[in-house]
Amino acid sequence: MSKLTDVPKRILIGRALRSDRLGETLLPKRVALPVFASDPLSSVAYAPGEVLLVLSIAGLSAYHFSPWIAVAVVVLMFTVVASYRQNVHAYPSGGGDYEVATTNLGPRAGLTVASALLVDYVLTVAVSISAGIENLGSAIPFVVENKVACAVGVIVLLTLMNLRGVRESGTLFAIPTYVFVAGVFLMIAWGAFRGVVLGDDMRAPTADFEIKPEHPGLAGFALVFLLLRAFSSGCAALTGVEAISNGVPGFRKPKSRNAATTLAMMGLLAVTMFCGIIALAAATDVRMAENPGRDLVHNGVPLGPGYVQDPVISQVAEAVFGHGSFLFVILAAATALVLFLAANTAYNGFPLLGSILAQDRYLPRQLHTRGDRLAFSNGIVLLAGAAVLLVWIYGADSTRLIQLYIVGVFVSFTLSQTGMVRHWNRLLGAEKDPAARRRMVRARAINAFGAFFTGLVLVVVLLTKFTHGAWVALLGMCIFYATMTAIRRHYDRVAEEIAAPDAPSEDTVRPSRVHSVVLVSKVHRPALRALAYAKLMRSDTLEALSVNVDAEETRALRDEWERRGIDVPLKVLDSPYREVTRPVIEYVKSLRAQSPRDVVSVIIPEYVVGHWYEHFLHNQSALRLKGRLLFTPGVMVTSVPYQMESSEAAKLRARRRQNWSAPGSVRRGPAERTKDTSPRT
Repeated sequence: MSKLTDVPKRILIGRALRSDRLGETLLPKRVALPVFASDPLSSVAYAPGEVLLVLSIAGLSAYHFSPWIAVAVVVLMFTVVASYRQNVHAYPSGGGDYEVATTNLGPRAGLTVASALLVDYVLTVAVSISAGIENLGSAIPFVVENKVACAVGVIVLLTLMNLRGVRESGTLFAIPTYVFVAGVFLMIAWGAFRGVVLGDDMRAPTADFEIKPEHPGLAGFALVFLLLRAFSSGCAALTGVEAISNGVPGFRKPKSRNAATTLAMMGLLAVTMFCGIIALAAATDVRMAENPGRDLVHNGVPLGPGYVQDPVISQVAEAVFGHGSFLFVILAAATALVLFLAANTAYNGFPLLGSILAQDRYLPRQLHTRGDRLAFSNGIVLLAGAAVLLVWIYGADSTRLIQLYIVGVFVSFTLSQTGMVRHWNRLLGAEKDPAARRRMVRARAINAFGAFFTGLVLVVVLLTKFTHGAWVALLGMCIFYATMTAIRRHYDRVAEEIAAPDAPSEDTVRPSRVHSVVLVSKVHRPALRALAYAKLMRSDTLEALSVNVDAEETRALRDEWERRGIDVPLKVLDSPYREVTRPVIEYVKSLRAQSPRDVVSVIIPEYVVGHWYEHFLHNQSALRLKGRLLFTPGVMVTSVPYQMESSEAAKLRARRRQNWSAPGSVRRGPAERTKDTSPRT
């Protein structure tokens, strides 16, 4: 079975890597950018559309606010990027927001940040995959008809790619990400050249449509609320920025400098693409509506429920490049693919954060262990399972899922920047050098502005999105917080309970006597071997124990015992209800009650078989008995194995497996030429 499972495992995720090769998996900046920043870079494919969708509620007249909303998003992006550049220099260990909040604001704030980030990472996968499926479904009807199944399939594929290791998956993801970025920049440049220099009239496919406003004539507080909601939707462009702060250990040295440079590159690229698409959408008269079949009107007639609304980036690309052109097709394909790959940001952030939380005993310790490919495999699988569950519950509908989005990330933004302000305050209290103090004061001002701005955005997001689904994200954060608190409490309780005391205790005091009990059912080789082993232990008291389930078998056992003259007393327990486990447990407990300072050693003979199906036919009573005796204090259980003939065959199979190498698990060099020593005639 091990051989059968090892072959597909090596084919899917590659050969295992030694621990001393961890340095080979570290990322240069050119690979780290698509690995850690694919989410904010790809968000420009849907963030501009979310802004226009919200503004369409007030009608076409509200579209002229979109440039100002874009400016606000740009200011926020630069603020967050500048703030996180301080983070990666101050805390390069990879704890990111969690470490900053824990160190400066306390464990509860750190756990709140961790809960928010874990929820946001799961949502990143669900939203990105669902958005990619919807983009792909506009060209392939089968994908739309089977959205959930296709989304789950993509999640499984991404999981396998990440299980192969960060470096290998990053190399695969770099190509489509850079193609997407290059395509968007080419579209912006060509669109600007056509519009400004050539004076061409570029029109989107929806340019001739009218928008039927759901709430016409909004003014005053209602208009302000609508603009704030549009701004909060546009803030989806900032999701994933924190992943670089959490992934600093994955960079090549100098880690902090490379991470800070990658942050700046990511911010500049994302801002330019976001603003360019917003500007081209306004120039090409793109029309979007939350209910396009009802609210988009052509020649006075609604388009109807059969109308499929293309994303903003697709409409702009069609207006700039022309429908069906080579560049249009390339950009459309790259957009769909990069939306899938945007989930890779979460696949790198979630396992790293899970490993740190596991090390701090807030999550199961298995999440701290690296897999065969030196990736945190358990964290990757856990993230995939949570994302699949979310996609299944919400039917892979990105419109519903995106309402849950960005709440968690702004919680972490705000608490992290507040923690950085306290970090600089603490350092300023001890620093005397004027130049160093000036740098710290400047850094504190950046983080203080970041804390204020992101906190303001968090309030806006909660006010405008709470009833639209943000409450689900908050509920998820509470569940993570409660679960991690309970896990930490359990680990602390266990650590306190098993801690070795300084003074002598009952665990270090030698027992008064050892009472050994050998379980027998028949006189056969396993039983004789167990008796011989028990005699070797030189116990103070030794007896054989059997349970009377069948009177004839018990009588035959007594006769054989006497005939062989075995010098160990045989005690038979009556079992009127034909139970085996309960009479033995009660007898062992009675021995403990009579002599509490004695240790009872229960010795059980067991068969060692070589085939998996034979395990169902043997040792079942022994397994049940051992499971029950584990809960009885002062009782030691010893298994005495007896190897059957089939176990010898299993031993040979194990030896062959040890000498066998799965395809791709060993790299072999070219065959060496052997010198020909045969005699010549």
